[in-house]
Amino acid sequence: MNILRNRRRQVSNFFLIVFLSVSLSLNVLSQQKTEFLSLQNAIEAATIGNNAVQSAKIDEIIASEKLKQTNAGFLPQVNFSYSALFTNNPSNAFGFNLQQRNVKQEDFNPDLLNHPSGTSDFTTKIEVQQPLVNLDAVYMKRSAAVQVENYQLKTERTRDYLAFETRKAYYQLQLAHQAVMVLEEALTTVKSFYEFTTNRFDEGLVQKSDLLNVEVQVLDMESQLHEAKSNVQNASDYLSVLMNQSTGTIYTVSEISESSTDGEMILVVPDSRTDFKALQKAMDAMQLMQHSLKMKYLPRLNAFGSYQLNDKKLAAFNADSYLAGIQLTWNLFDGNNIKRQINTLQSEKDKLNVQLKSMQQENQMLLEKSYRDLFNALFKIKQQKAAVSQADESLRILQNRYEEGLVNTTDILNAQTQLSKQKLQLAQAIFSSNTTRAQILFLTTTSSQSK
Repeated sequence: MNILRNRRRQVSNFFLIVFLSVSLSLNVLSQQKTEFLSLQNAIEAATIGNNAVQSAKIDEIIASEKLKQTNAGFLPQVNFSYSALFTNNPSNAFGFNLQQRNVKQEDFNPDLLNHPSGTSDFTTKIEVQQPLVNLDAVYMKRSAAVQVENYQLKTERTRDYLAFETRKAYYQLQLAHQAVMVLEEALTTVKSFYEFTTNRFDEGLVQKSDLLNVEVQVLDMESQLHEAKSNVQNASDYLSVLMNQSTGTIYTVSEISESSTDGEMILVVPDSRTDFKALQKAMDAMQLMQHSLKMKYLPRLNAFGSYQLNDKKLAAFNADSYLAGIQLTWNLFDGNNIKRQINTLQSEKDKLNVQLKSMQQENQMLLEKSYRDLFNALFKIKQQKAAVSQADESLRILQNRYEEGLVNTTDILNAQTQLSKQKLQLAQAIFSSNTTRAQILFLTTTSSQSK
């Protein structure tokens, strides 16, 4: 009787430890915020609030401002100045008097001309310069406009990538929740085995090694369950980061299932994909920059004018004058500087063209591989569904035989482990199928359809 009481006390202590461990984990999780999150809401939040999108939009703004800067090649430039000058230089002193319209007969006295007293001049001046014909500025503006389109396409592709990354993170969270569910079921089953084995041990029908094997299995399941719950938190935190939200929230999601196939199979990566178009726009911008540089070989025609007021007294504006004209300039030789710039742009454009072809080839290879991976995942899903059904039936048969004392503890524990393993592998196969579909969508999307 004493042995029986000790054995029951050991069983009680064991379950107390397990209960406290589970309760502690649940208590920690219960203190955290839990929120349901749909896949569509996650994608919308990530493609709007993610820092990568914000950074891409800032690049758009920068490109737009650079486009506005090119307006300087067409708009007038106006400068205002106010100068106060003092001199006894003969030439400047006489010039001041002329500008002030203050020359007198006695000012032509040679002694005064050669040795003038200190003369002051206060000048108020407005200068205007107006470009008339600057063909290089025309192509510069067109190039800047194409650069704006380039950054808009980059922003669109950034959103496509974030939609893809969010899908993967969401499917990862589904897999983590499914692992918790499978391990909780397995832990419940193993606990029932433990209770049954304990009773059989108390009756002297099984050996202590059998009971210890079940205890080890319970502890192992508990450890795996704790790790699986940590994975749920990790996956939730990553989704929070993608959505640019604070971490710490545990997201509940829809149950893992095979995602549907959207439309027919696209076997060739489209040339109209936004990142490909962005590279093409970059090359177009460089082509226009080359035209702009070539236009610098041609003459420029600009108009200019100024209006000024001169007086010997501060804040007095008596003598006014103006100057206006048109200037034709032609840079005949600049040391081949323009030619070198054109050649440099051509090399950079060739480099982008090589990068574009390389990207298209690599993405085509990834697309073909993704379809093969998808077919493999679909086949594995079919196989795993059959394996789960067979493992479940095997466990049911062995459990009945175990209760009748016809099989040992190792057999029933192996069967239970096999069932859990097959369920997790099925969930993993569905996860692989879903993420592969997401990658195919990312590789073939040409607009905002990925959202």
